[in-house]
Amino acid sequence: MKTFGTATAPHLPSRGSVRALMLEVLAALLPGIAAHVYFFGPGVMVQIVLTVSFALIVEAACLKLRARPLQPFLSDGSAVLAAVLFALCLPPLAPWWIAAIGMLAAIGLAKHAYGGLGYNLFNPAMVGYAVVLISFPFELSQWLAPRGLGLDPPGFAASLNAILIGIAPAPGWDSLAQATPLDTVRQLSAQGQTLVEIRDAPLFGDFGGKGWEWIANFYALGGLWLLARRKIPWQTPLATLGSVVLLTLPLWALEPDVHPFPLQHVFSGALVLAAFFIVTDPVSGCASARGRLIFGAGVGVLTLIIRRWGSYPDAVAFAVLLMNCAAPMLDRYTRPRIYGEAR
Repeated sequence: MKTFGTATAPHLPSRGSVRALMLEVLAALLPGIAAHVYFFGPGVMVQIVLTVSFALIVEAACLKLRARPLQPFLSDGSAVLAAVLFALCLPPLAPWWIAAIGMLAAIGLAKHAYGGLGYNLFNPAMVGYAVVLISFPFELSQWLAPRGLGLDPPGFAASLNAILIGIAPAPGWDSLAQATPLDTVRQLSAQGQTLVEIRDAPLFGDFGGKGWEWIANFYALGGLWLLARRKIPWQTPLATLGSVVLLTLPLWALEPDVHPFPLQHVFSGALVLAAFFIVTDPVSGCASARGRLIFGAGVGVLTLIIRRWGSYPDAVAFAVLLMNCAAPMLDRYTRPRIYGEAR
């Protein structure tokens, strides 16, 4: 009988490929993307196509410069996933060059400057978004009103013209663009209005912004599916969302006219998307279980701090990047005790 040599026990199950994991994460994003398109129009899909195209071009150029083979890296899905996550942070009608600059920063700087997949210190999608947000704040503030508030989102042709050529989808385009719910709360609170008065505006739904909370719900569904499949660790999303709720609940209970309801923090902005799809990045996050809990809690706490005292209404990208800096130290001091080692 023919036999095959095997290593000594214990035997570990083989890990899935990078490509298979990226495809599962992309599949988990589909419900949220569908909701995103419903509330904000087909411009979301145009942004995804543009960012994926630019990401693959930059990836191929960097691989050529580094004398690496194209096929295994272009097809592993990592650049595509970073591009999709970046696109979901952009206003639906942001000009095309925003996607180009963002992918240069995300793929060229954050990924290949550090040595490629598996070596990057920072999350590529968040690096790309932070670069364009700081560099082009006006273009990143031009959000459409979600479906159900005023006019319906522009169609495919109008969105394409606005993104590629800069032709406004309708007369008086400047009046159609509006601040996000987080930015609205920030501006009106500074003017002395209470949260009860602010939330009377039609922009707000049950918890977060109208439309935004449904998008967050569908991203949460995709994230829970990944948790059920054990494709992402449970510690980071739990710590990220849990820290936000635990910190804001007593403040809201004491002064509900000043401090938002905890679920308003959760379902506004990109916090749910980040908790399940960005903070769980195995490369730029933590590897140890305790490290993941601290990492996720740090993202939640920093998000609240920057939202309250920083210059940007939604601080998830900056919170993630700051915790990326701390991830190696967290892993060093939270690694599990080796069996037999003294406590």
